[in-house]
Amino acid sequence: MPQADAMAQTLRSETRWSGRRIGITGARGRLGQALGLELQARGAHVVGLTHSPERSSSASAPDFEWVVWRCGEEKALDDCLAALDILVINHGVNPQGAQDPETLNRAIEVNALSAWRLMQRFEACAKASAGGNRREVWVNTSEAEIQPAVSPAYELSKRLIGQLVTLRGANLDPNLREHLVIRKLVLGPFRSELNPIGVMSAEFVARQMLMQVGLGLRLVIVTPNPLTYVLMPLTELGRWLYCRSLSRHGP
Repeated sequence: MPQADAMAQTLRSETRWSGRRIGITGARGRLGQALGLELQARGAHVVGLTHSPERSSSASAPDFEWVVWRCGEEKALDDCLAALDILVINHGVNPQGAQDPETLNRAIEVNALSAWRLMQRFEACAKASAGGNRREVWVNTSEAEIQPAVSPAYELSKRLIGQLVTLRGANLDPNLREHLVIRKLVLGPFRSELNPIGVMSAEFVARQMLMQVGLGLRLVIVTPNPLTYVLMPLTELGRWLYCRSLSRHGP
């Protein structure tokens, strides 16, 4: 019986992605590509949202459906978002030690405000199709929400989007909760263009993310740091209760 249950769980995990349209921002980065390929292997149709048309059209680019967009022009993605079952907000910049006003503005715009606008537009799509399938939005906020990342601008912007995601999740209308799931991705250091010395591979992180989502987790944590598995849930719960208790419009 335990073996049969395990096989059934595996089958459900594999088939949950089949035929689903999943959009990934930052899809030309290491994690975006790894996640897209893992989902594609499980039967999903992957839409890569990218800022770089030349990279998406190159022979080495993954065989995704590619859509070119720009931060600040999220409204132009409405038709694309309306056709998605899942949106993974994964794009970002890491200015390392740079802290001049221009760099701070760019980090906040790309890592936080653009992601926040995409969340709102995707939420509007979920409201417009309330009778359809349940949609999901996953937001990659990173361990920088609660720990140093040797990049003050990156930390600041990731903490901002992290708190916005928690605030929105705490105040979703009860009717909308039936049609939209918000998941937060808290990831530790993995090897990428932003962090070439990361200790995890992007492929490992992508597989762990899908495993945890398959278990139904809405706070997905993948990191070699054991403290994050303790501190992040406590931080998230405290923020959620704080936002919920002060909400004037929530139920």
